[in-house]
Amino acid sequence: MLEEFEMASLMSRPDLPRIAESINATLRKEQSRREQFRHDLIPSVKAEFIAGEVIMHSPAKAKHLRVTDNLVSLLRHFVIAKELGEVFTEKALICLTRNDYEPDICFFGSEKAAAFNGETMQFPAPDFIVEVLSESTTFRDRGVKWDDYGLHGIKEYWIIDCDERSIEQYVILSGENKYHLARKLTEGEIESVVIAGFRIPVIALFDAKQNHLALQNILGLR
Repeated sequence: MLEEFEMASLMSRPDLPRIAESINATLRKEQSRREQFRHDLIPSVKAEFIAGEVIMHSPAKAKHLRVTDNLVSLLRHFVIAKELGEVFTEKALICLTRNDYEPDICFFGSEKAAAFNGETMQFPAPDFIVEVLSESTTFRDRGVKWDDYGLHGIKEYWIIDCDERSIEQYVILSGENKYHLARKLTEGEIESVVIAGFRIPVIALFDAKQNHLALQNILGLR
């Protein structure tokens, strides 16, 4: 966001109307491209629309898929058991003010989820998002997405690093619209601040046996 002094400087410029018109013309063209992007998007392709550009994603590596599947398994079963809302992965198109994203995992609380039907294809800002880092996405996951998710009030954001076997948990403090690092963990347990009661061992995301044990706990089988 523009700092106050930057905004004041911009507003005082004599050529402000010309600048505004140039920006508006750019945004109109961008919106046209965005509408075309949504029209052309197909289920077999993972793509995002960011700052006027279509970002195509290559197939994910096995380590990325395993971690994503491990967390989705735990999160989805917990949310279903507690009737807390809905969990989506990969192909849910999150439509924010300027950009369209397909995050690795997202959670909608009951109030937002109640508005979805079987034909819903464009979704509002979730309450919780997870991105699993890859070589091609790290700068966006830590850059424009970190900023945009925070600006849109997505209350909790996890960034998972498969190589470090770590989770960074970001939260929005009251009255703000940006993230603060709550904790970075490579061991122990992590507990969501948005999904009440969802508490899992970090190792359960990176180890299949530990994931199975954590799932048994969620299902009340242990």
